[in-house]
Amino acid sequence: MTARAQITIDPETRRRAKAKAAELGISFAEFVRRAMNRALGEPQPKPDISVLFDLVDEGPVTDIARNKDEMIAEAVWQEHLRKTRHKPSKRRPDKR
Repeated sequence: MTARAQITIDPETRRRAKAKAAELGISFAEFVRRAMNRALGEPQPKPDISVLFDLVDEGPVTDIARNKDEMIAEAVWQEHLRKTRHKPSKRRPDKR
């Protein structure tokens, strides 16, 4: 349950806080809530693990362990191309 609170701050602090909130793309109220949580050391809400690993309970069954080497190689290759500003080609590094 949430509770409303009223605070008094000087106009310059309010202006700076609103500008920072806008920069972060959040409301002033959310900015204040996050600042208070950081100051109080309260833990941030834990995200659902399925969000982190893109787990789904529908569609075909997959075996990430079986394909992990190929997946890592592809990710490393794409990062290399991005860093060296090369256009991806049809040719990929030889699989070993």
